[in-house]
Amino acid sequence: MRAIVVNADQSLSWREVAPPEPKDSQIVIEVHASAVNRADLMQRAGNYPPPPDWPQWMGLEAAGVVKSAPPDSRWQPGDQVCALLGGGGYAEQVALPPELACALPKGLRMQEAASLPEAYATAWLNLRIEAELQAGETVFIQAGASGLGIAAIQLAKLLGAKVITSVGGAHKTEFVQALGADVIIDHHKQSIAEVLAENPVDVALDCVAGPQLGECLKSMKHNGRWVIIATLGGAISEINMNEFFRRGTRLIGSTLRSRSNALKGEIMAALEKQVWPAFSEGRLKPCLHAVLPISEAEQAHDILQRRQNLGKVVLTVK
Repeated sequence: MRAIVVNADQSLSWREVAPPEPKDSQIVIEVHASAVNRADLMQRAGNYPPPPDWPQWMGLEAAGVVKSAPPDSRWQPGDQVCALLGGGGYAEQVALPPELACALPKGLRMQEAASLPEAYATAWLNLRIEAELQAGETVFIQAGASGLGIAAIQLAKLLGAKVITSVGGAHKTEFVQALGADVIIDHHKQSIAEVLAENPVDVALDCVAGPQLGECLKSMKHNGRWVIIATLGGAISEINMNEFFRRGTRLIGSTLRSRSNALKGEIMAALEKQVWPAFSEGRLKPCLHAVLPISEAEQAHDILQRRQNLGKVVLTVK
């Protein structure tokens, strides 16, 4: 089979590699589409190696058709699925634990379904499991026009929350407003901390952190939960600990990649049962910026590198 391989000069090649050899109860998927994530750029640069037992090539999510499965598996050859992966989605086939796959939302195309698992699994983990977001609460979502931000806004609205989000620029403001965001902060023009002081939040999903974190925490509601999943704005911030503990604030560090397959399987099952029907009914929508053939993976990476995308970039294999 073929896969996208990173060359010594960090260029990409679509070339022959060994096909997957499924272990134990694993299934093999014939990949039809795989979405591009910023983590792929980090892996390509040598800064984000795949977990053990996963292929060396990139790809954290895919959609396709089950090629093979054990006799006692939930899955049968020919089933259409989308899947959360530790790696290996940029290929014609990938082997994975069966619990990481779920049925395609009815009515969605392969390239649309391929754009869902990573972002929605991350959003579900952090909003529902870590922060226990409830209907009627207010949530702040950093980088609302990112792939994760888009998923988190839509999921939070589906759960009945009020959404505050940050973006950079008027075109992104219009974009997230159409997704249902209630309060939008253009961080090029406004202070996030000042807006949050006027709109205290119960929950935050933060991929930025940085120096502003301490100021933002001051205005959280009592028993607020601030979840940090990345530090794109910097790793250092000063926090007033007196205000922090008096408010009962919880500061939570979280990553999806390091979680067990069992937990990831629970998340995928929850998405299939509680979230995918909303796609089929039109209450949620996949947001695709571009769909390119797998042979144009470098061009797809360039789109993300230049931060040109509003929505996911998807590579098609079939």
